[in-house]
Amino acid sequence: MKRITLIIVLFFVVFLNAQEKKYPIKNISSNTKYSDFGVNYYCQDSVVFASTRKDKVIGNRLWNTNKQPFLELYKGAISEDGDITNIQKFSKVLNTKYHESNVTFTKDLKTVYFSRNNYLNKKFKKDSMGMNLIQLYKAQIGSKGEWVAIEPMPFNSDHYQTGHPVLNAAEDKLYFVSDMPGSLGLTDIYVVDINTDGTYGTPKNLGTTVNTSKSELFPYIDKNDILYYSSNGFEDSKGDLDVYATKLRMNNSYYIPQNIGAPINSDKDDFGIVFQKNNKSGYFSSNRDGGKGDDDIYFFRELSPIRFNCSEQVKGVVKNKATGNLLPGSLVTLYDADGNKIERVVSDTNAMFSFKLNCDTAFKVIGSTKNYKEGSKGFITSDNIHLELNLIPDELTITRGHLMVNINPIYFDFDSSFIRKAAAIELDKVVEVMNKYPELKIEGGSHTDSRGKSSYNKRLSARRAVATIEYIISKGIDKNRLSAKGYGETQLVNKCSNGVKCTKKAHQLNRRTVFVIVDLEADKKQ
Repeated sequence: MKRITLIIVLFFVVFLNAQEKKYPIKNISSNTKYSDFGVNYYCQDSVVFASTRKDKVIGNRLWNTNKQPFLELYKGAISEDGDITNIQKFSKVLNTKYHESNVTFTKDLKTVYFSRNNYLNKKFKKDSMGMNLIQLYKAQIGSKGEWVAIEPMPFNSDHYQTGHPVLNAAEDKLYFVSDMPGSLGLTDIYVVDINTDGTYGTPKNLGTTVNTSKSELFPYIDKNDILYYSSNGFEDSKGDLDVYATKLRMNNSYYIPQNIGAPINSDKDDFGIVFQKNNKSGYFSSNRDGGKGDDDIYFFRELSPIRFNCSEQVKGVVKNKATGNLLPGSLVTLYDADGNKIERVVSDTNAMFSFKLNCDTAFKVIGSTKNYKEGSKGFITSDNIHLELNLIPDELTITRGHLMVNINPIYFDFDSSFIRKAAAIELDKVVEVMNKYPELKIEGGSHTDSRGKSSYNKRLSARRAVATIEYIISKGIDKNRLSAKGYGETQLVNKCSNGVKCTKKAHQLNRRTVFVIVDLEADKKQ
């Protein structure tokens, strides 16, 4: 029994040490005996936070409405060890005699969104119950460096609350907290589109995966579009509010939120996590035991990134491209976006194959069988993926219309038409085919990914097509047998169109040239 007890104790010691190594934290020296919380970065070397320091204390953070001293916004410089120094009030204009907290800034620091009591132009508004609620406001920087043009967000209401704003990296979405009609719990996280003309869309509830029947607060979006927020509505909560992380998938659903664990989460309220841009460090707030005041600000470093566990079943079928007949017993090989071989399977009696793969990841499959040329397909995993691999018989058939030449696509670097070494190997195969069939005429169709303007991508794809054809001509093929066409971003092989978040590997699949037979009088004797 003593041995078992010792093993259990050692297990928990190892576990806690592992967590501490992932997120080493420290209580910053500038915390007071009052409430200090809600840090957001003003630039790389300074932050803005909320505090009731000096003669002020605070109870409920966002929803305190009366008979409580009030929060004000403070600014401080960041020291090398994470302490916040040279603290002073942030703005005489933004700070009022009521609550202000939780700011988010545009990258140019010319626009700020912030939380404040429903108080503007010296008008203090109440709801039907006589309560003054928290609302979202926006301000612009003026010519003299002071905040001007303070205005409420268009989706505010005197009858429900909005607060805790945060912008995504692209600054085209604003996340916030509200208890507006349609909320699932006490407070939910919402998102609203910021249109190019400066107007706003309709706020959308993030749904039941993110929100619970209780409280979700303090959202934060990092540069990788990972959503961090605090909640007390999940079963694995360690106490009151815990920090969770999730991410929007390509099919517009969210990964199951992960509790990021100790030491950031404790048996008390833990909230308001933020990360410094291009750095694995940041701040969060907590009222845990051992702190200096009501709420304290803690500095942390992230030593290993959070990972989301998600896998999907990708299925496919192998067919004869010319006839549509099934090809059971075909070998199907799976590659990642870098060309590394991952797995091999053989299609079953129905010519079906399947792989269990990570969600939202770029892959390629190549199918092969006797007397057929290889066929390939690039894809990104998402729900209900079903692939069709079409293989071309070895014997080329004289026909009218377009047939795909059995050469793998060649790929290009971003914003480049340079022929890579790997692409040159594939182009040499085209030369081999054209030498074998002297009457064969081929079109090189080149493509781009969706990034950049469509007009520029059209020109870039044309340059890629010309570079491709010029390489083949340099190997002795008559230029009259070749043509080139650029399609820009009009024929993407995956979902990575304008506005869709994709990895670099996923965009790579679209930067390609493929080859099509446009005329064939094959010499069957060869």
